[in-house]
Amino acid sequence: MRDISKAAVIGLGSMGWGAALSLLRAGFAVNGCDVRPEVLQRFSEAGGRACDTPAAAADGVETVFVYVVNNAQVEHVLFGPQGALETAAAGTVFLLCTTMAPSATIAISERLEAAGMLIVDAPVSGGHVKALSGEITVMASGSNEAFERSGAALDAISAKIFRLGDRPGPGSQVKMINQLLAGVHIAATAEAMTLAAKAGIDLKTLYDVLRVSAGSSWMFENRGEHIVAGDYTPRSAVDIFVKDLGIVRSEAERTGGVTPLAETALNLFVEASEAGLGREDDAAVAKILARKCGATLPGMEG
Repeated sequence: MRDISKAAVIGLGSMGWGAALSLLRAGFAVNGCDVRPEVLQRFSEAGGRACDTPAAAADGVETVFVYVVNNAQVEHVLFGPQGALETAAAGTVFLLCTTMAPSATIAISERLEAAGMLIVDAPVSGGHVKALSGEITVMASGSNEAFERSGAALDAISAKIFRLGDRPGPGSQVKMINQLLAGVHIAATAEAMTLAAKAGIDLKTLYDVLRVSAGSSWMFENRGEHIVAGDYTPRSAVDIFVKDLGIVRSEAERTGGVTPLAETALNLFVEASEAGLGREDDAAVAKILARKCGATLPGMEG
């Protein structure tokens, strides 16, 4: 029997971790699954039930949040050996929070529906801080029944839920456009801060001015601060935007869209990844531009 007070989170990275803790604070019993034993240990200490496999996590719960990296991992944790479908009861709601190409989301959702499951296409935005506080934005699409059954769990992890359609797909489409803007804004932030460093402008002063001026953006406020501090601890890694802007490229090619700014940003993220920065914070693309022009950013001395 499923219990509506029980939820599972598969993938306890920065966003999944925040969702799992938010569910615990809201009174849910939460099964957490991750491939890293140390993360499972921390989750157990936080009051959750640590599960070694997706199958164990999905057993007996009403809602399953999937927070892994890409569509291949989603397929593995759902349909692979010891995957969630081995134990999930018919009617379990799967909330697909992974950023995927819309076509991949639709294909995975069709397989879940064929197995008797309910699906909410539910990519999220807001960063790890808002994930920890339960204040992320969810770009969601799915059936009324899926939303009704997962409503309390969705409310626990988010501040805003946009219902974008009654079938999986539109949520992933809107998230793709969000990631186009996010990636371009990070690249633009890196370019601006690097040019300022090369020109001899004090970066902290520049940041304080621009964050309250017309040229600012949420990404400038957030990633600009990382660059000023020389702190490239990965909240969201370079390789995430290699994936996400790669989705933008492939969908643009499929639909005939024109995305020159996204293409330029993608090339910068790919270059950073190939230079060994793939697991650093995505603001580390600034290092690539700094090296090219001979500028020195905080955290690059020596």
